[in-house]
Amino acid sequence: MSSLSKRLRLIGTMVPDGARVCDVGTDHGYLPAALYKSGRVSSVTATDIREKPLENARKNLARLGADGVRLILCDGLAGVCREDVDTVIVAGMGAEVICGILARCAFVRDGTVTLLLQPMTSAELLRDYLAREGFRVLCEPTVEDGNRFYSVMKARFDGVQRELTPTERYAGLVTADSVSGRKYLEKQYRRLRDCQAILVDRPEEQEKYSEYAAAAKGIQQRLEDTNAV
Repeated sequence: MSSLSKRLRLIGTMVPDGARVCDVGTDHGYLPAALYKSGRVSSVTATDIREKPLENARKNLARLGADGVRLILCDGLAGVCREDVDTVIVAGMGAEVICGILARCAFVRDGTVTLLLQPMTSAELLRDYLAREGFRVLCEPTVEDGNRFYSVMKARFDGVQRELTPTERYAGLVTADSVSGRKYLEKQYRRLRDCQAILVDRPEEQEKYSEYAAAAKGIQQRLEDTNAV
């Protein structure tokens, strides 16, 4: 795992021991290779919708001595059998794409399937989708990688629909207890304040303005509560 980026390393540490893993949209195949070589998972499957990235992954897996990773050319999880998977990784994509992949796969609604989701953009859209569709986010650690901050949502279906507060939508379960968590929240706070400034003189956007204001206030409270400890 040490050769992986910090983002992929975090995801790898969240995979349960003995898991049957599927990495969706694997691209280069580095994470599946690391998981396979770790010896702590039962099996590893990697999918991609395009032939060229899958061929690149095949070459990397051979070079890294991870030929045992199963490769499947398919859209999302369309070509994956439920019996082969109990942990699904969907990382490095926009939230809209991740939501679409989950929506098209019935077996992710099996309460025993663990999802590890890392959106590159619009994380609030993914949180909304999970809450609305009956997925519970169990934890959401963060990591700083390069000049960017990422959160990884560990989720499982329980069938309970939830309505998120503005703060939950834009900050999820992220806390300021870690350096990366604090920086993530600070970045979200600045982003929300910038969005407020854009909408302040637009009466037709007051509902969105109020949402941003409420989220910013909640994030500020999380930061202040941690400082007070």
